[in-house]
Amino acid sequence: MLPVDLSIIAENWDRYIEGFGNTVMVSLLSLVLSFLLGTLVAVLRISPFKTLRAISGVYVEFVRNIPLLLIIFFFYYGSSEFGLSLDGFTAGTIGLTIYTSAFIAEAIRAGILAVPAGQAEAARSSGLSYGQTMIHVVLPQAIKIVIPPLGNQFLNLIKNSSILGVIAGMDLMYFGDLINSDTLDTFNVYIGVALFYLVLTIPLSLLVQYLERRMARA
Repeated sequence: MLPVDLSIIAENWDRYIEGFGNTVMVSLLSLVLSFLLGTLVAVLRISPFKTLRAISGVYVEFVRNIPLLLIIFFFYYGSSEFGLSLDGFTAGTIGLTIYTSAFIAEAIRAGILAVPAGQAEAARSSGLSYGQTMIHVVLPQAIKIVIPPLGNQFLNLIKNSSILGVIAGMDLMYFGDLINSDTLDTFNVYIGVALFYLVLTIPLSLLVQYLERRMARA
């Protein structure tokens, strides 16, 4: 049985906490931004305008079928081609946002399609525009329907944020790598990293399970 020595956490508490804080920050930023972008893309995917449907469809299929690491590399290394210089945290946040938004868009689109079409038709007949119908009638119901799958996407986002360690994103994994290079205690260092991730993911996972049960009863 492999020995587990958690004293490595106490000895490097400051760096673990800094990485944990940055992971929380990038996760929250990406969560909010990807939800907003994903909602917009979902609405465009079912819009009455063929061009908007085509553009949003290409966006979703393109982003979902390339690796997250490649997207982050594009913004981190490729931004200089456009006269920009993005640090690892910024490039990682943008990459996570774009990648996650494609999956959120599909989840919300499914929720929109699950709302009875008669409700949108009634809203339009009462004088509401397409945008107003979506915002005030359809989207509130659609988002409620897809809360559990959205929760799973947010869980994936938190775990995917570990990829920022590859581009010096100052996240938990990045500081774990630094601690490991100093201590050469690989097993215990990354056990510590895993415990900090569990602090984030287990409560969210329990919340998602609770929402799934509640939606099933409803």
